[in-house]
Amino acid sequence: MQVILSNEQPSAGQPGIFNTMQKAVFIDRDNTLILNDGDLGDPDGVVLLDGAAEGIRSLDEAGFVLVVVTNQGGVARGRYGEDDVRLVHERLHELLGPERRVAFYFCPYHPEGSVEAYTREHPWRKPAPGMLLAAAEELDLELTRSWMIGDQVRDAEAGRSAGCRTILIGEDHPVEAADHLVVDFGAAARLIIEDGS
Repeated sequence: MQVILSNEQPSAGQPGIFNTMQKAVFIDRDNTLILNDGDLGDPDGVVLLDGAAEGIRSLDEAGFVLVVVTNQGGVARGRYGEDDVRLVHERLHELLGPERRVAFYFCPYHPEGSVEAYTREHPWRKPAPGMLLAAAEELDLELTRSWMIGDQVRDAEAGRSAGCRTILIGEDHPVEAADHLVVDFGAAARLIIEDGS
């Protein structure tokens, strides 16, 4: 359920692309980075939101580990498979910039699915923090120095449960829903970089 995409492939005996105990930015996918109000299993349907590529570039250049964390209940509902999700993520990575270091985690489970193997609750499904916790363990991330950006309250809840600071896109959320409310991903990236901690 996870893949790391980067043009930097570590050689034998060399450290990986992510350094030990780094700060990260966890990022929801749909309506945070790409335009998508429903299930998406077709890479041709990937459309970046304004400011997404620039925000990813600035966060990457500022030294943050970038981790996309996305619920993909469409797998459980039989609308597409896990391989389709990976193809969508490969296309998203191309559009964001293939030189960018990005890890993708997704949860294919949903308790109201139609595919028996995926029809259940799962600790990776937001608002649970499982994807963030798994990424932190696998990539040596320091959660208390990290951020979660999303467009839904469940994204902020997952971030808070993991110990991250939280940003929600869309200023119609209740002010207490996240640490910060911003208008778009570019504004979220600027806030994180200006914070400097």
